[in-house]
Amino acid sequence: MGNMKIHLPNSAFIGNIDAFIAGFDPSEPGKLEVTANKKWLSVHPVVLAMVAALGMKVDKAKITCEPIEATSGHYLVRMGLYEFLKIKPPHISEHESAGRFIPLKLIENSKQLSEFLEDMIPALHLPAEQAKSIRYVIYEVVRNVFEHSKSKQGAILCAQYFKKSNTFRMAIVDTGIGIRESISESYPTSTDLAAIRLSLTPGITGTTKRVGGTAENAGAGLFFTKSIAYINRSFFMIYSGTGFYKLHLRNASKPVRFLNADPFVDKHSERDDFPFWQGTVVAVDISLNSTSEFQTLLNLIGTVYSGGVKDKRKSKYRKARFV
Repeated sequence: MGNMKIHLPNSAFIGNIDAFIAGFDPSEPGKLEVTANKKWLSVHPVVLAMVAALGMKVDKAKITCEPIEATSGHYLVRMGLYEFLKIKPPHISEHESAGRFIPLKLIENSKQLSEFLEDMIPALHLPAEQAKSIRYVIYEVVRNVFEHSKSKQGAILCAQYFKKSNTFRMAIVDTGIGIRESISESYPTSTDLAAIRLSLTPGITGTTKRVGGTAENAGAGLFFTKSIAYINRSFFMIYSGTGFYKLHLRNASKPVRFLNADPFVDKHSERDDFPFWQGTVVAVDISLNSTSEFQTLLNLIGTVYSGGVKDKRKSKYRKARFV
């Protein structure tokens, strides 16, 4: 019997994440072996969040991590990966981190989530409207973990802000029951990919009245998270079980006229043969360059969650026009 294996490549962002996921070996869940590219590491926060989530499930004595030789390996220390793997990190010189990244963070309950959001937003040093979308995405996706995943470890969050491109890259990972088992309580599905499709369809997964006033509106969190990426020509991905969905960049020459309720209508790629991930992985890039469409979307989110939209379940989203 071998170890569960995961490799940190020289480059892995949502756009090219497929190879990283395909190389994940979950065959021996009780042991974890972490390896890394020898020369260079440049990875999306989702890579670190996945490794951290696996490390939390494995006994310290059964985790092996080869020495990180890449000169950029200090990034793993600053992001807190060694702490999650329960391994002594190499010494590095500390640098001011405010406004650049959010190290790996375990959020186990709603109180911790609220406190985290209160502390995080000021630290990012972003205008209120830009911070609004980030706060919304984190709240909605983490809330999904609390309400649906039955994860014993809670939600692991990791993020980084890139000033040059004005882009916020974020990941939220859990090791719970996964989307298919969760959604099948109300909507039986035959595959993990089919369950992911339903989870991204507004109104399908609502089970609580706590946020939007209706159980129906509460099912739109992942849909709106994907829509934020769609509007701003950014990447979005969700991975659970063997299923994988990745939103591609939309055509910049075509104006956004409405939102598609069916995620498979948008330009995307999909797989249902990836190594099995026990739980759910969500990652999104949010371009913070303000556009009229982006503002319209934020207004729509506010309207839906205040209970102001009374159309039938999916029609309200199709009618969200941007002209």
